[in-house]
Amino acid sequence: MSLHMKRLASPRSWKIHKKSSTWVPKPTAGKHSIEQGVPLGIILRDYLKLVDTMTEAKRVLGNREVKIDGRVAVSHKAPVGLMDIVSVPKTNKNYRVVLDSHGRVVLTEVTANEANWKFCRIEDKTTVSGGRTQLNLHDGRNIIVKEKTYKTGDVVKLAVPEQEIKAHYAFGQGMTAFITGGAHVGEFAKVQSVEVIRSPRPNLVALTSGETPFSTVKNYVFLVGKDKPEIAASEVSA
Repeated sequence: MSLHMKRLASPRSWKIHKKSSTWVPKPTAGKHSIEQGVPLGIILRDYLKLVDTMTEAKRVLGNREVKIDGRVAVSHKAPVGLMDIVSVPKTNKNYRVVLDSHGRVVLTEVTANEANWKFCRIEDKTTVSGGRTQLNLHDGRNIIVKEKTYKTGDVVKLAVPEQEIKAHYAFGQGMTAFITGGAHVGEFAKVQSVEVIRSPRPNLVALTSGETPFSTVKNYVFLVGKDKPEIAASEVSA
């Protein structure tokens, strides 16, 4: 497996110039896939413009000046993906990772209070010793709970870095969702109904964005609130 990546081969979801140089850092294997996880060094240099070179980014990270989800990050290859919180204490700035209307990874600035939590979608769940349930979340976390009310596709509001569940959003009619793929990527919409497909194909979800109805696969629907979205999707200017 290659440890390097040419800039021209970088995923389309990375909002970077394709021809300004030859190489870019390749994200380490971890909580986000290579298509959905942008290396932290690129976030500091190309997105936030806090440094001019990758060498400077490594020096900043080596000084333990950047946090992801409340924990210090030291690797310039650490993947940063959907709903992650990037904090730079020296600048008193915090950012949440979302997607724009082209499906590219972007950052939106949040307050210090908003930086204390993040949304995590339940991708799977298993039963562990003692009859407890382990929730497998979209960012690679595993949380053990006693309650049986959590289902795949639901979303939890997680305090970071404590990993304490602050709220549970059950997938259902009337919930507000953020669309993470398809023609409506980057939009907020209201869940209307779910069509269960009796085949290997994914279930379909009917939604409305304003007055416009549409449908998409359930994997693209990420709950972000009940009556209204609890996050913003305004992009930080690069």
